[in-house]
Amino acid sequence: MAPRVQSRSVSNLLPYITSSSSSTSSSIPSLCSSSQSSRYFSATPAPQTKLRRQMFEWLSTQGSGLKHHTPGETNYLRMADGSQSNRPFPNNMTFISEPVLSEELRNEVYFRVKEQKKSPRAVSVELGIDMNRIAAVVRLVELERRQRDKVNFDSSPFFSSFEFSHSPPPRTQNDETPKNRLHCHTLVLCTKWSPPPPLAQAGERQTYHEPINDLPVHPATGAQIFYPVPESRPFTRVDAGRVFSGAPTLEKKVSDKITHPSDLVEDVIQKPGSIEWVGKGDNARQVLQPADVRIPHPQLVQLARDRAAFPEERRTVTQRHTERLERQEKAEKERAAHAAERRNRNTETIEPQDSRFSFRIKDAVVSEETVGKNGRAPWAPGRRYGVPTNDRTRGTVKIPTRVNV
Repeated sequence: MAPRVQSRSVSNLLPYITSSSSSTSSSIPSLCSSSQSSRYFSATPAPQTKLRRQMFEWLSTQGSGLKHHTPGETNYLRMADGSQSNRPFPNNMTFISEPVLSEELRNEVYFRVKEQKKSPRAVSVELGIDMNRIAAVVRLVELERRQRDKVNFDSSPFFSSFEFSHSPPPRTQNDETPKNRLHCHTLVLCTKWSPPPPLAQAGERQTYHEPINDLPVHPATGAQIFYPVPESRPFTRVDAGRVFSGAPTLEKKVSDKITHPSDLVEDVIQKPGSIEWVGKGDNARQVLQPADVRIPHPQLVQLARDRAAFPEERRTVTQRHTERLERQEKAEKERAAHAAERRNRNTETIEPQDSRFSFRIKDAVVSEETVGKNGRAPWAPGRRYGVPTNDRTRGTVKIPTRVNV
């Protein structure tokens, strides 16, 4: 066992100890000398590297402005010209801080959907918010309202100490402006609510929170196809979708009626079953439609075309756009009503007396359409309840043997 280190005076350490009273500093040597063992203390100052010196220089010059942030703004590092940046990490220029919805904008979304009975599609276009986010905001605010009814946040001393513990109550038809507005979060960028016109006028750009017409990559477009086309024949996005789907070429009289791919939007919205299918059995698939039809808001393409065709007739452009939205919403409501009616017709609901539960009973029909040819269709109940799969059978090939493109 190593010998103990002899006790020594720590007088060399005293110049480096900062104390507010002389009694404290004077008691340290006696305290250390009375101990039976101690360790050596080095009086050598810590080495100051170049990076360490630069860090303290930056903290005392440019970094001093980040010690106290401005309310309502982020505290990110600023650019060389002093402007605010949306990149919080200077060494990672690919990371961009995306803005979040402010409390006022969330309440405005809820007010338009629940109180004004507007469709999520119309609210998405008016405020520039994705339709999935519109639905999420409505559910979240509704949940907050239910929780607020159950728990009294104002009387709780814990929640009263936080500024963003709960959102203000959504505005109603009787309120012109939301009450008890909270400031926007200061840790991230925030999109605030300022009442804009429903549609930006010509020459004006509407402020959007995020892109609302992003189109995911379709798996059918991943294949590289060399398709020869004569120079005398027009080849549009409609023809490209049919090539990717393996569908035959449209007849000339049918293709002549399509002056622009967006002309198919009205037919697809009114009759979704009008989309052509190719293939047989499990390989059956719909013909790939052009991007003008598959985007979340295909009516915006027609709106841009109307603005280019009627630059001086703003009222006419707005009226045509409103009529398109009304027809689309009407068709969607009719389809939803027919689906609900069909579902209720095939389902029997039983509510026992003095019971909290209701039972929905649906007759099981075993046929090729319901369970597939071998009884293992993905939509069949047997795949989930009791019918075993053959993936553990001896000698069964469990790896893909071909790639379907």
